[in-house]
Amino acid sequence: MALSNNVIGAINFVAMLLSIPIIGTGIWLATEPDNSCVKLLQWPVIILGILFLVVAIAGFVGAFWRIPWLLICYLIAMLVLIILLAALVVFIYMVTIRGSGHLEPSRSYLEYHLDDYSGWLRRRVRSPFKWERIRTCLSSTNMCAELNQSYSMAQDFFNAHITPLQSGCCKPPTQCGYTFVNPTYWISPINNAADMDCLNWNNDQTQLCFNCDSCKAGLLANLKKEWRRADIILLITLIALVAVYLIGCCAFRNAKTEDLFRKYKQGYT
Repeated sequence: MALSNNVIGAINFVAMLLSIPIIGTGIWLATEPDNSCVKLLQWPVIILGILFLVVAIAGFVGAFWRIPWLLICYLIAMLVLIILLAALVVFIYMVTIRGSGHLEPSRSYLEYHLDDYSGWLRRRVRSPFKWERIRTCLSSTNMCAELNQSYSMAQDFFNAHITPLQSGCCKPPTQCGYTFVNPTYWISPINNAADMDCLNWNNDQTQLCFNCDSCKAGLLANLKKEWRRADIILLITLIALVAVYLIGCCAFRNAKTEDLFRKYKQGYT
């Protein structure tokens, strides 16, 4: 029994360590400017990681002090959390399966279209109330000012590999036919009615294309890239947690078997 409890304690310690990548992933998302403005995924991930940590500590305590009911609660709670983590991994994959950038002639950066992305993500940015808050947050960053500091010549800018957010929010869409002055200041063509984003472009450095659908699409493209990275980490952690959980179940069953066998032997002595 003592050996099995030691094994269970060691397994729970590993589960405690595995909560760190989950919490770390949530914290990383929270530090990214786009995710900090949208505030969709980071807190669920952080909270789930903390719950894994708390449950693993409870299991460790139950094994160390040999508290069977606490170990049973640990096994049930850990199973529920693993199911929740698996659901989150699948959800992130499903909402990020669609959407990619589009090449334009004589441009190295990509253009982004809002309709390319999943309906769930689009609903997060299409509400005027939600977008106003996100727009204000994005426009307060220096991502567009960085372009002016890095590129002064048109060809250098056209050959640049800028982020989806910068492509969608800091310049007008290429199809509008604006003339480059600097990355955030463009001369309007005679006819710019090809798309509503062409009309929404504003050379005011606080406006730019932050009211454009291309900006919303660029945001979703950035989120997709970061969420996919987070999903890979969560998937690897999930696989490790499932393995740890199965080993823990076997160890707990062996401990109960040893306990019953010990009591059986005592009954005949």
